[in-house]
Amino acid sequence: MPLFLTQEDVDFYKENGFVKFRLFSPKEMERISKEYDDLFKRKENPGMEAAWVGDDMKKAAKAKTTSDYSVQSVHNLQMHSAIFTQLLTDERLLDALQDVMGTENIALHHTKAHNKPPKKGAPYLMHQDYLYFPFKNDSMVAVFLNIDDSDPENGGLCVYPGSHKLGYLKDHGVVENGEEYHWADPVKYPIEGATPIHAKRGEVVIFSYLLLHGSYVNNSDRTRRMFLAQIMAADDEQLEEKHKSPAQGLMLRGHNPRRDATMEKRFHH
Repeated sequence: MPLFLTQEDVDFYKENGFVKFRLFSPKEMERISKEYDDLFKRKENPGMEAAWVGDDMKKAAKAKTTSDYSVQSVHNLQMHSAIFTQLLTDERLLDALQDVMGTENIALHHTKAHNKPPKKGAPYLMHQDYLYFPFKNDSMVAVFLNIDDSDPENGGLCVYPGSHKLGYLKDHGVVENGEEYHWADPVKYPIEGATPIHAKRGEVVIFSYLLLHGSYVNNSDRTRRMFLAQIMAADDEQLEEKHKSPAQGLMLRGHNPRRDATMEKRFHH
């Protein structure tokens, strides 16, 4: 029996590659939201710009230049504020993760937050996350917490249900100034053809890193804020040495059967 989700939720996840559910109360969200806003204000600087580049991206944003759209981002929020560490270790969330991942050995890969401003909030083309951090057993999932009500008008999440069953899709992204941007064929998998996820503040979406997902332009008068954690099974093995993050491998539940305990490797990431 599932620990937190219903069996219908678990079956839906297996079939569609994602599941949405209510997790945090209004009172809990007030605390998270305040710290989220305070963090972005404390750290605000030009280096937080995280919008994708490339002609496909400009076309999706209906923009002439990359300066016509924007999204601010902070990575590894658990290294900035204890509130986000507490969020990661919430027993309800870990129960839900265990329900869909099928293991109690749950480890952190990284966290990030995207803050889409009104009127010019950047979209994200449809993509699979595995190209950024491929793992042998494809255990990686994303936990997407909606800080605000979200929908297509304010740049909400969208997905191609069941696309996690397609395997690894050809990359149509670009590399610019040493930064990698990965997305699927925008002609075959346009944002307009995806299924929008209408979510309320405090609702969570868990999805496979093989699921095609993206988000719309924020053309509304509302901000769209989100927090995302990438989570993996502790016994899974990373296939490429890239996208290493602070606290990667931190155990959130269970134990890590692959972790070395020798003095020689005590400082290894």
